Amino acid sequence: MTDSSTTALRTRIDAIESSYELFLGYAAKGSRGGPGSGDGSVRTAIEQMDRALEGLGEFLAATVRERGLEPLAAYDGFITVLSQDALQSRAALQLVAAQETISSAVIDNLNGSIHLRAILTDLFLIDEILRPRASEGVPAALLANEEPPPPDKAS
Repeated sequence: MTDSSTTALRTRIDAIESSYELFLGYAAKGSRGGPGSGDGSVRTAIEQMDRALEGLGEFLAATVRERGLEPLAAYDGFITVLSQDALQSRAALQLVAAQETISSAVIDNLNGSIHLRAILTDLFLIDEILRPRASEGVPAALLANEEPPPPDKAS
């Protein structure tokens, strides 16, 4: 994985995670939405998350191919699921963004959406698998069974 694709993936994941964290805080505020309620920051976070999810499946498919990861069918199968979860999450985000005001209750329900939770879990899994260590040409399945390094005897 090139440095630029690693950075691009990290940027997308960070945008999604930071948006979700803002949603959690906003949901706890008890706001009815509207001017001065933080509605603007939640709208910005919705837009940020939506942009990060757009084309995510295609981006990951290209990354897997760039890195020559195998078995390709396993990655493609998961990326299909992730793509569907991203599409469904984007539909929920866009519905919320279309509202005149966004209350804490609406964001709380968005946070509880199975679609949003699914995409977050998908990202946690694929991020762990695609970390730079996995790019050293070692199949991800072997990394899972890797023995820990020996203890440092220098200290």
